[in-house]
Amino acid sequence: MNFFSGLRFICDLVIVICVFFWQKKYKFKVRNEMTYRELFGHIRKKKSFLCVGLDTDMDRIPKHLLSEDDPVFAFNRAIVDATLPFAVAYKPNLAFYEVLGAVGWESLKKTVNYIRSKSPEIFLIADAKRGDIGNTSKMYARTFFEQLDVDAVTLSPYMGQDTVMPFLNFKDKWAVLLALTSNPSAADFQYFEDKSGRKLYEKVLETSRYWGTRDQLMYVVGATRAQELAKVRKLVPDNFLLVPGVGAQGGSLEEVARYGMNDHCGLLVNSSRGILYASEGKDFADKAGEKARALQQQMERILQSNGLL
Repeated sequence: MNFFSGLRFICDLVIVICVFFWQKKYKFKVRNEMTYRELFGHIRKKKSFLCVGLDTDMDRIPKHLLSEDDPVFAFNRAIVDATLPFAVAYKPNLAFYEVLGAVGWESLKKTVNYIRSKSPEIFLIADAKRGDIGNTSKMYARTFFEQLDVDAVTLSPYMGQDTVMPFLNFKDKWAVLLALTSNPSAADFQYFEDKSGRKLYEKVLETSRYWGTRDQLMYVVGATRAQELAKVRKLVPDNFLLVPGVGAQGGSLEEVARYGMNDHCGLLVNSSRGILYASEGKDFADKAGEKARALQQQMERILQSNGLL
């Protein structure tokens, strides 16, 4: 062995040793991808199925944060710190970041990275509601799953299977399909009936459930449509449902659980404005934590009463 070969061997050995000790030191940060069963395990661990929506509006951020270098991230960081003990998921709504241009995208990336550093097992949903032809969807999928460390993306299934498959082709990632939403004009299309009396949202569920597994597909069903959840559950008995509309939109958590919960919980219930803007003062984070804690305690009672804890 000549001098240079020996030096190279020593350098390689030093790198291997450094990597070994780095992994040993930081192994608690190594994150397993979130499967259906792992998500349920996290729900049981935290006794909560709360998803906190990060719909961070610059016009509603407390005034004292506006002097920060990045007010959006400063707000999000405080909200995450206050709510993390009670939440199993976070859902940043992309519109509130994209409206700020490149600065907003940077705030989003910093928020995602901060959540990962605090709790690698948290389920992260990019609420983007994308939906386009296959080659465009492929670029969207790469954007969210390669540029952002998120687990899932909300999608519109209106254009069909080829618009969703690029997301499902990513291993251990989820597509969250809009099925039955909570906005007032949802009935314009979603309740349209065919000749057999089948509603459009039911057709979406019946067709798309075969596109992937329960480890890949989740559905958006609004809390204000709670009684429709019984029909949804018959069509997709095993899939997780992302349920917005509890809190500011008036949805009932008890009704959502009554009609939508399955034997693995099967629910992520989102609250955004009701938590984020519980106070406009310097105590905004404390008040957000109180709102999240109250929902978690309610969820714990529901989980217990359904024999899931």
